[in-house]
Amino acid sequence: MIKHIKSIAGVLAVAFLVYIFTFYVDGEMGIILLAFVAFAPLVSLFFMLYARKRVKVSFTCDAYVQKGGTLSVTVTVRKKGSFPLGIIEICPYATEIFTQDIMNRKLTMLNEEKKSFTFELNGVIGGNGEVGIRAVYSCGFLGFMKTAVQTPLPQPVSVGVIPEIPEIKASSQLFRSIAETVLTSDEEEENDTAMMFTANTSPGYEHREYVHGDPLKRINWKLSSKKSKLMVRLDEAVASVQPVIVFDLFRRQSVPAINAVRGEEQLIRAVFGLLSLLIKQGIACNFVYRSGDGTTVCESVDNPDYPDQLLLKVLAVKVVPDVRVDIRQAGSSVCSCIIATTDAGNGFSELSDAVEDPDNACVIGLSAASVNTSSLRLWYLDEENNFKMV
Repeated sequence: MIKHIKSIAGVLAVAFLVYIFTFYVDGEMGIILLAFVAFAPLVSLFFMLYARKRVKVSFTCDAYVQKGGTLSVTVTVRKKGSFPLGIIEICPYATEIFTQDIMNRKLTMLNEEKKSFTFELNGVIGGNGEVGIRAVYSCGFLGFMKTAVQTPLPQPVSVGVIPEIPEIKASSQLFRSIAETVLTSDEEEENDTAMMFTANTSPGYEHREYVHGDPLKRINWKLSSKKSKLMVRLDEAVASVQPVIVFDLFRRQSVPAINAVRGEEQLIRAVFGLLSLLIKQGIACNFVYRSGDGTTVCESVDNPDYPDQLLLKVLAVKVVPDVRVDIRQAGSSVCSCIIATTDAGNGFSELSDAVEDPDNACVIGLSAASVNTSSLRLWYLDEENNFKMV
């Protein structure tokens, strides 16, 4: 609205000056100026309307950038035909995890078939974001006329900003609680398996020393602690249990996005810090999260290199407001369940009530002030990267 008022004021000012020049300074020259002032808007209007269907805009950028790093976005404008185009205005945008001081760009195309320019975005919050072109306008060269182009705009691109994942200490109380549950479940499983053997077979498991590449889920932790070296089970008949991390990146529609993304970054850091520690300590996990197509998937994580790959998968997924992860994908072979959520308030019961063994389950929230409507223990990652229980 303000721009239109300025444009109208500018036209009236020019008209007033021409009037003064014509009737009070030089009438003949004033007539020439008057003709030019009347003719120029028509030419400007022609250029503006001509370019509406003859401009195609595209852009490219990387799919990921480190937090604090710079994402370069290259925009390319192509024209159809050889006739010169007037002024083209491109309006890029980026979501809240990037800096918001994004300027519109204007360019003109005379003999060039295409022009490109690059602008930079700083990743300031870890998580999933979006970069795109909000609008493209064909403008008159006088500056007070413009209209949206009629060619399709490029599709927005999903970009992940990779946060710094903290190193959680093995002395963390939350980790020790999970590890003890895994050891207990492992011992119970071993006892149950020994009863399955007949008198013609050797009771218990056969073991050998761990070799790089062996599945971590088959390590016998009790025996390993006694021998002070990792020992793996050779018995294929036994199904082992693993702790499961349910990653519920939940965002309410009513919460402003700028507030939501900061909490989401905090949860990502806490979850992947814990996951990395578990894998480094030889505890394989199941990880449940929403994929890009909206389905819930469960992946087994038993390789120290896989948490980084899994992080990229999570950062590539756009957060859909008011949609929670489906905890049923966690399966039944669970010795410990950790539900990491950005919101344990109203509606969280659909996750917490599905936990079969609440004594071996807990919640990871955002802070000590996080609402917890369930009966499960609530943990959070403090500023010193230590897990604390509320």
